[in-house]
Amino acid sequence: MKQSLQLKLSHQLALTPQLQQSIRLLQLSTQELNQEIAQMLQENPMLERADEAGMGGEEPSGADEAGTQETSNQDVADAVYDEMAWGDRHVSSGGSDDDDDDERRGYQQSDEGSLGLRQHLLDQLAMMPLTVRDHGLVALMIEALDEDGYLSTSLAELVAMLPEEMEVEEDELLTALRLLQSMDPPGVGARDLGESLLLQLNELPADTPYLAEARALVARHLDLLAEREYGKIKRLLGIADDRDFIAVRQLITSLNPRPAASFDSGRTQYVVPDVFVRKVKGEWIVSLNPEAMPKLRINEVYANILRQNRGGGGQLSGQMQEARWLIKNVQQRFQTILKVSQAIVDRQRMFFEHGEVAMRPLVLREIAESVGLHESTISRVTNQKYMMTPRGLYEFKYFFGNALATEAGGAASSTAIKALLRQFVEAEDRSGPLSDSAISEMLSKQGFVVARRTVAKYREQMNIPPANQRKSL
Repeated sequence: MKQSLQLKLSHQLALTPQLQQSIRLLQLSTQELNQEIAQMLQENPMLERADEAGMGGEEPSGADEAGTQETSNQDVADAVYDEMAWGDRHVSSGGSDDDDDDERRGYQQSDEGSLGLRQHLLDQLAMMPLTVRDHGLVALMIEALDEDGYLSTSLAELVAMLPEEMEVEEDELLTALRLLQSMDPPGVGARDLGESLLLQLNELPADTPYLAEARALVARHLDLLAEREYGKIKRLLGIADDRDFIAVRQLITSLNPRPAASFDSGRTQYVVPDVFVRKVKGEWIVSLNPEAMPKLRINEVYANILRQNRGGGGQLSGQMQEARWLIKNVQQRFQTILKVSQAIVDRQRMFFEHGEVAMRPLVLREIAESVGLHESTISRVTNQKYMMTPRGLYEFKYFFGNALATEAGGAASSTAIKALLRQFVEAEDRSGPLSDSAISEMLSKQGFVVARRTVAKYREQMNIPPANQRKSL
């Protein structure tokens, strides 16, 4: 085969360090941005804060005025926990009933989050008149608890973990476990949900109405409660009146399926809004949050040194350039955030006027074309950026949603459909909850064409159980 040489020209885009930094800063959250800047301030003497009261990665002063919102994550436990959460009491996504439980028990737990479950239990253990060996075994049980306060490791497994020379038997560990289970909070140290609920029931006064029935249900028929087999439970417990059964369920749902839920060992995280949205003279206007904007400047002392040594600045010269890049890129970051957020607000004006049901369909491309930026840039801007509005704190990406057809030939946002779905479920008769097909028909009467499988998908995304699991007497 004859070999030959070919000359081929091609264009290749090379990202300059300044552009790379600009892209990286744009996709950072406010907290991450301040951490990045804090590191830059340590490494580059040419850079300094214009105000020593800046955020600096710490909790901002006047956080309440800035609309700071504490966030936390909550899991959904097993089917029995679903039964308790979807029972007759209202359970919100951002709160709990722990405060009410504390008032009923007369126990103040205002500092539990900072104290930690294990330390709380060890403090109680220190007050018990036990031998050194028993104290050590109870401490071992405390260390074996999971984050919900359950003992997920079997006693046999714990025995196997201990040195043989200790000669610990399962019966001895069981005694230590009973001591642990006598501690506060009630239900801690249980090996499963049923045992935890029984421990809590045993803490109640003996004359508590329906206590015996609740104990029998939890001890023998908890699986039927998870499956909503109410008729079968009533027959097995010998309960004829629906009101009596409802009272038994209410007693059980007043218990805490996660005894350690109020002990949060994780650090509290705060979300600081990047922008504020206000209505001014009939128009929705976006403004930057000054608390979220680091104020940077060139250090004049080092700048004067560099000016006096023109041509011989060496490392300082490079650090001066880096400081200028950072200041410019931070300013550009917030200008881009302001531009994009105003474009979002302009297109979702009806949401701010009327709420979720008025949300319109919106995609990244529409905003990108509006502000003259690439879709990838809009994607970075909308991630982990927040706006404080009269309706609450929202991440930018919340305002984007796919379009669904309407009978009138228009389009509706998936967010608006989800808002209607939630309204339907909240207003339903719990003795005969709405099926996905029924919700689809109700949406159709409102003018929205939504298939049953789409309703099911949205319901699952919103953590709403199916109709059979929402049923109650």
